[in-house]
Amino acid sequence: MEKARGTEEAGKFPSLSPSPPTIPSNVNPESMKPPKYSIASRQGVGTSGKQISLLANHFKVSVNATDAVFYQYTVTISSEERVVESKGIGRKLVDRLYKTYSSELAGKRFAYDGEKSLYTVGPLPQNKFEFTIVLEESFAKHESRNPDGDGSPVGTGKRTKHSYWSKTYKVELSYSAKIPLKSISLALKGVESDNSCQDALRVLDIILRQQAANRGCLLVRQSFFQDDSRNYVDVGGGVLGLRGFHSSFRPTQGGLSLNMDVSTTMILKPGPVMDFLKLNLNVNDVRFGNDAHFWLKAKRLLKNMRIKTTHRNMEFKIIGLSEKPCAEQFFPMKVKNGDSGEGQTVEITVYEYFTKHCGIELTYSANMPCIDLCSLVSLQRYTKALSSNQRASLVEKSRQKPRDRIRTLTDAVRSNQYGEDPVLSACGISIGKELTEVNGRVLETPRLKVGNREDCVPRNGRWNFNNKRLLDPKKIERWIVVNFSARCDISRISRDLISCGRNKGIEMERPHTLIEEDRQTAQASPPARVEAMFEQIIAKLPGPPDFILCVLPVRKNSDIYGPWKKKCLSDIGIVTQCICPIKINDQYLTNVLLKINAKLGGMNSLLEIEHPSNLPLIKDIPTLILGMDVSHGSPGRSDVPSIAAVVGSRYWPLISKYRASVRTQSPKEEMINALYKPLPNGNSDDGIIRELLVDFYKTSEGRKPKQIIVFRDGVSESQFKQVLDIELEQIIKAYQHLGEVDVPKFTVIVAQKNHHTKLFQANAPENVPPGTVVDTKIVHPRNYDFYMCAHAGMIGTSRPAHYHVLLDEIGFSPNDLQNLIHSLSYVYQRSTTAISIVAPICYAHLAAQQMGQFLKFDELSETSSAQMTSAGSIPVQDLPRLNQKVAGSMFFC
Repeated sequence: MEKARGTEEAGKFPSLSPSPPTIPSNVNPESMKPPKYSIASRQGVGTSGKQISLLANHFKVSVNATDAVFYQYTVTISSEERVVESKGIGRKLVDRLYKTYSSELAGKRFAYDGEKSLYTVGPLPQNKFEFTIVLEESFAKHESRNPDGDGSPVGTGKRTKHSYWSKTYKVELSYSAKIPLKSISLALKGVESDNSCQDALRVLDIILRQQAANRGCLLVRQSFFQDDSRNYVDVGGGVLGLRGFHSSFRPTQGGLSLNMDVSTTMILKPGPVMDFLKLNLNVNDVRFGNDAHFWLKAKRLLKNMRIKTTHRNMEFKIIGLSEKPCAEQFFPMKVKNGDSGEGQTVEITVYEYFTKHCGIELTYSANMPCIDLCSLVSLQRYTKALSSNQRASLVEKSRQKPRDRIRTLTDAVRSNQYGEDPVLSACGISIGKELTEVNGRVLETPRLKVGNREDCVPRNGRWNFNNKRLLDPKKIERWIVVNFSARCDISRISRDLISCGRNKGIEMERPHTLIEEDRQTAQASPPARVEAMFEQIIAKLPGPPDFILCVLPVRKNSDIYGPWKKKCLSDIGIVTQCICPIKINDQYLTNVLLKINAKLGGMNSLLEIEHPSNLPLIKDIPTLILGMDVSHGSPGRSDVPSIAAVVGSRYWPLISKYRASVRTQSPKEEMINALYKPLPNGNSDDGIIRELLVDFYKTSEGRKPKQIIVFRDGVSESQFKQVLDIELEQIIKAYQHLGEVDVPKFTVIVAQKNHHTKLFQANAPENVPPGTVVDTKIVHPRNYDFYMCAHAGMIGTSRPAHYHVLLDEIGFSPNDLQNLIHSLSYVYQRSTTAISIVAPICYAHLAAQQMGQFLKFDELSETSSAQMTSAGSIPVQDLPRLNQKVAGSMFFC
């Protein structure tokens, strides 16, 4: 490999400057079409490591009627000549349809997805049907009474009987498609086909969903949840975790399997609406009737929730709250006048109606909207983001030891009685009741180098810096401590930090100054508090410090954090570390110092094979490693942009140092669209990849990457092709835009954590050991994927990472690739443990999370949120760029 000489002019990669380069006159990036890629197939299996016997939560599925064919029919529901949404009412109608018209359907059982598709094994007698269905619902009726001899409303009073409400629907079934079950057996043999295998698997999943729906379960995608108080986990705030099960059919090397796992969804705590409001909005008493801000939040919170009225036993959906309280909210009511029986209309308040005419005492509602008689119905999902305390409570109460989880899953498979399902029986499907036995391997633990070139051998995925020094500790000369009204002794914290740093090899001078926040300023808005603090810093220092230790009063979700990070990293360009010291000891201070040293450009440890480099296929050819992630806003917040972050390795042949580049994009958009971003003049590129390519060139002694390894997080299997067609194409265009004709070789790997495969030791109760890898039997029959559990699961049941190799032009052997990925779980500079997924992806996630805090997303009003959602095109707020002084730092550590 010929090395470029001297400055940028020697090579085509330019410096990272505000004005990107012009394209050489002989290069037309639009004419250089990137090649089209297909998803890689498996080239072999790994052999390195020690053998281990494992169990996986996959249950064997036998298919006896492989010639069976699913017939798909489109379901159209209308009422009074108008098509109605089938969601919610569809299952009731189709259930009634079968009971009423079974003979017309030749007694054939079917699976219905609850919306627009219905499936049968074999055809129905004809291609199109029209049925008329009448649905009746009962509700409590009150008879009239007149206790005081004056007017009373008609149809109110003591509940004595039920009335029936009925509605007529027309249900059409029309033939749509045939889906052969044989497509699954072809896929199991590794035969490439169209989407018919996925279609057949989806039908099988729908059969299981229908079975769960018939049991009254809440369905959430491929999970189902029984309404049983024994499955409730109270996480506070009027929110419950509801334990249930995930189930999905998966094609594997060992045949078709049912992947069954424990799952949890969040639901509203059933009961009085007022109790929920008090818990969720953290209000202890009811003296908030005139608090407009409280009711604005309550209005947003309650919208679309389903409630049951206790006086009528009828169910409704909340679409809003009245502007006036019950005692002021009038409505017209027809009442009888004396003995004449003639009715007249009078204006009456809601409060008076219930207290005088119905004899119902209202506890709260005189000065509030009328929610006294409303109770939240059960099995309503809570989709808002959980607080840090709620998340911690959920994790604490939901975790299960490996043996307990095995028992729970095997009991669930046996109790669900899949063998009795008529549709599964019709296609000859039976499901085993034991977990799948699978052989795994435990890879050798990577060795590390720390200070004084000492060896460090992790044990059970962990190591420490007791009596050890950091590999490359940075000297900290000019630094300060600022305190945002946290109750602690910052003078003592600084002394303890200096002492701990000395033991780890970090020379820290005494802080230049300690600054306490002014008490009056503490009542201001977070941005104002940050500005006031910087005014103090400027007044007390002759120039900007190299580093600021910031003490916050709240450990997580501090409203100071975002404005502070933006000011330091974007506006000024100062490295900063935030802490909230609750329990200060040597371990806590060591962890803080690991982050500080990495942010300042130091190295805490390196892989032994990293320096001098002995990494197969990387040591001799300049190789850039990218980690890519997209973070989305909370569920229901369609106004919050998604944050796309990419980190790139630096100082080849190292694989432990990274730089991040972050951008905003449209809400909920998963594919990153700013990897290559040509500006309107056509000659410049302001994309993420250019920034990282130029940085690699500058930090790797003028070498250009000839190989690029991409680790992509957070995409589903249905999006794999888009990663190659959209994101990889942008990376290639960005490379070509810099004047390069020869495109690097690529290896593209997707890492998934949100899957449902668990691994258990067959002969021990503990979690699988760190370094466990499985690439046979439970993996895809054709595609190149494997499971790896690099970390030590100390509590609960470990979840392995699921790696999918979409492309491997570099040509790694399975052993080399698995050992590289395993090693990348040991280069995470923030901690002294192996992490569950490769460090570049973790760094990308941290960078997106931290820079996402730069933007303040206030809760929008109900109307503006609706307008932005319905508009379809949401203007995306640009993210402030990092100051050049810190742009190359590992600020995200």
